[in-house]
Amino acid sequence: MIIYIPDGEQQEKAISRTTHLAISAHQDDIEFMAYAPIAECFGKADKWFSGVVVTDGAGSPRSGLYADYTNEEMKTVRITEQKKAAAVGEYSFQMLLGHPSKEVKDPKNTAVVREIAEIIRSAKPKYLYTHNLADKHDTHVATALKVIAALRTLSPEERPEKVYGCEVWRDLDWVNDEEKMYMDCGPHPNLMRCLSAVFDSQIVGGKRYDLAAEGRRLANATFSASHACDTYTALNYAMDLTPLMDEKTDIAEYITGYIERFKKSVTDMIEKFL
Repeated sequence: MIIYIPDGEQQEKAISRTTHLAISAHQDDIEFMAYAPIAECFGKADKWFSGVVVTDGAGSPRSGLYADYTNEEMKTVRITEQKKAAAVGEYSFQMLLGHPSKEVKDPKNTAVVREIAEIIRSAKPKYLYTHNLADKHDTHVATALKVIAALRTLSPEERPEKVYGCEVWRDLDWVNDEEKMYMDCGPHPNLMRCLSAVFDSQIVGGKRYDLAAEGRRLANATFSASHACDTYTALNYAMDLTPLMDEKTDIAEYITGYIERFKKSVTDMIEKFL
């Protein structure tokens, strides 16, 4: 595990001052899915954003400058890039746990769950952000499930007030409007672009995540309401995963409930005009 503290604060203090914590699968996921809390905490003395990246990022696609990099070399590059993002975003701390994806995707691997639980217990964030469980990237879903499993091992007083499942490899435009969590990404657009741009290995490596992430935010802002002027200039959506901290709540049923309600809203709209 690597911990990086951009302002040089003592480690225990940097962890405990955290108010907003994002736990992602890969380097750069945090900046794409949780820009809203980064911006909310930026420059504030009473709000601190921190990030945790669970996997080592060794399997990322690569081309151009990085075409011949080995997995070990790519891991080093991606650690450096994530540290750059943490410095630009003025995070309280950035942890890189460095697990291979196969470990995170192993349902029997409880070591990752215990590690995440200890981080949450130490940081005691008010808000926690991770991947949404309708994401199409298997490592993202596996990471979110590890986060939920970790939260379920904590006592109620150790848990955050709210848990959000955010957009990366599938947007949440399809979630019914009254169930969407609206994450305002409008503040500091220059910061938003800088955070995306530091991940050069992914952009030059063949994926324009920086443009895609910004495009999604702009599209969400405009298409969020069909009969009103724009309220946001940039917007991400999230699912409310807070109820999943209760181990009595069935995870699959909870998420597919969103799908069933979306299906009903589409059916009702069609039948309304038949």
